Amino acid sequence: MYHKHRLALGLLLFSVLTACGGANTDSAAAPPAAATAPTITTQPANISVAAGATATFSVTATGTAPLTYQWQKGTTAISGATAASYTTPATVAGDNAGTYSVVVTNSVGAATSNTATLTVTAAPAPTAPSITVQPANKSVTVGQTAIFSVTVAGTGPLTYQWKKGTTAIAGATAASYTTPATVIGDNAAGFSVVVTNAIGTATSNIATLTVTAATAGTDVLTYKNDLNRSGQNLTESTLNLTNVTAATFGLLRSLSVDGKVDAQPLYVSKLNVAGVLHNVVFVATEHDSVYAFDVDTGAILWQRSLLGAGEALSDTHGCGQVIPEIGITSTPVIDRSAGSHGTIFVIAMSKDASSVYHQRLHALDLITGVELLGGPTEIAATVPTSGSGMTTFDPGQYEERAALLLLNGTIYTSWTSHCDVAPYTGWVITYSPATLARIGALNLAPNSGRGPAIWMSGGGPAADAAGNIYLLTANGAFETTMDANGFPSRRDYGNSFVKIANAGGTLSVADYFTMFNEVVESNGDLDLGSGGAMLLPDLKDSTGTVRHLVVGAGKDGNIYLVNRDSMGKFNAVDNSQIWQQLTGALTGGIWSTPAYFNGKVYYGAVSSNLKAFSVVNAKLVATPQSQSTAQFASPGSAPSVSASGTANAIVWAHENANPAVLHAYDAANLAHELYNSNQAAANRDHFGAGNKYITPTVADGKVFVGTTNGVGIFGLLP
Repeated sequence: MYHKHRLALGLLLFSVLTACGGANTDSAAAPPAAATAPTITTQPANISVAAGATATFSVTATGTAPLTYQWQKGTTAISGATAASYTTPATVAGDNAGTYSVVVTNSVGAATSNTATLTVTAAPAPTAPSITVQPANKSVTVGQTAIFSVTVAGTGPLTYQWKKGTTAIAGATAASYTTPATVIGDNAAGFSVVVTNAIGTATSNIATLTVTAATAGTDVLTYKNDLNRSGQNLTESTLNLTNVTAATFGLLRSLSVDGKVDAQPLYVSKLNVAGVLHNVVFVATEHDSVYAFDVDTGAILWQRSLLGAGEALSDTHGCGQVIPEIGITSTPVIDRSAGSHGTIFVIAMSKDASSVYHQRLHALDLITGVELLGGPTEIAATVPTSGSGMTTFDPGQYEERAALLLLNGTIYTSWTSHCDVAPYTGWVITYSPATLARIGALNLAPNSGRGPAIWMSGGGPAADAAGNIYLLTANGAFETTMDANGFPSRRDYGNSFVKIANAGGTLSVADYFTMFNEVVESNGDLDLGSGGAMLLPDLKDSTGTVRHLVVGAGKDGNIYLVNRDSMGKFNAVDNSQIWQQLTGALTGGIWSTPAYFNGKVYYGAVSSNLKAFSVVNAKLVATPQSQSTAQFASPGSAPSVSASGTANAIVWAHENANPAVLHAYDAANLAHELYNSNQAAANRDHFGAGNKYITPTVADGKVFVGTTNGVGIFGLLP
């Protein structure tokens, strides 16, 4: 017991010694370093200045902080001069030969610097202004600004007054002057500046301003550029086969909007807004908004909601075709000559507080977005059915998917169903762009409660020089019993090429083509309605005869080339009455629209390559001339083409992926891919999630591509 207590006491004593830093510890703290007095390592230097200037003396010192400073002039402390440097007031002649030093102090001691001498020389005599760099002549185009500038020597302060001719310009009182946006009347104007100080004045030379007319840009005012729906822009002089590469071309900016962009962006060049020319892209969204963006800055010039008071976006009607909301689906159309500044015509869908659906045609001013013509106007129509019946347009049963067409003073609207939700029929309704009044209506299946919708994957009806319009219809009613003229006995045109004439506002089917197995294809949902009609330019066949042709394809994968002068109507045996059929040419089927350039037709089928079909003797060569390496998932691709005449032709194609991909191909050989937006490092050119039925818009060196929440703008990198 005794030994146990003695052992415990020893252990306790060892613990106490260790905790107190006793002889057994190796962690004792070092004693603090001794404080040191200030030492001046850099002395203040002598300074020489002209009278009126200031002088700055400075010192560098070491020693234990904190250090305090007190500057002296001679032996007198200078009030407030308690930093490591001291700047004198503006000097006078009496300051000459003055001496300056500083005392540096801390808790240990003090150190006094050497004495620095200030030499003050006489100030130079003031001088009148003299212009050393004259303003230069400038050349600009209408709408641009010009900047004139001058460099002046002389005693300050200097004042400036710019003149245009002999008239002083209000507010132009700096060394440079920027004109307002120029007009042609500014050509040959002279600009000069008078510079003044207390001694005198100097007047610059006169600089001449040369103003030339603005070079016309390229507008894209309708779906796929033209009424043929060719998708080609032949005036593109900036983008070419050499500079469209990941090293020199890419995403310039992404424009954010409030909903899905299903409509193709439209483009207006050199739009004069308050005297300034802007290149403007117009973007419509499924959130019922229209935006006008300055292409070169990304600034929003205006934004307009097309929802009525207390209204909401349309729901999807249980259909996944347009989700998550339905607002503006179809591509608008622009008339630059309409109204005071030009007009954009737009169809918007909405639902009011009573759950009543509305389809309305709007006319918006291009510069302000203000509603014009007392609009909008409600879409409404009634047409007779067989016998004495009538059928009436129900806005809730339809959406405007196909692009608007503006032709010969008439706006054409065409309507699709929500999936196959009956009842629906094939409406074409026309309006006046001058008044928004309804002109006429045609129903392509007036006697069917489930007739052909007109959607064409967003493609627009095409039009020829004679004013006929052409479209493709979806699956629906078609009578194989013909009337005496070879037209369906009850005027139902499901799954057909349709040619529509407009005589004084009265619409009628002038001609059509329906495949021999229409009933089987309609029942199997293998219709033409998933593709769009495209008119080909006049082509000579092997006999030298000029042919007027329309091409179309749909879900069955066949390409149909139809003679517009005699479309063939219906043959119950086969399709031998049409100009040409390429059976199975588009594996996967078409849910897109084609493009045309220089004797080639470009198609992008679902889960397939983009293909180029050559046209020889007014017929398509069955084997593609070239095709892309990449394959395009659903819904395939709706290409467009840019070229300078027939040179530097590029095919642009959108890939519906996440992220979306913009592809650029050599139009002469689609196997030669020039660029795609996945090539640049660090995702530089990614521009958002992909979307269905997107056609790239190309104009004035820029490419515009819609997404689920905006538009990507591509061009040559700065």
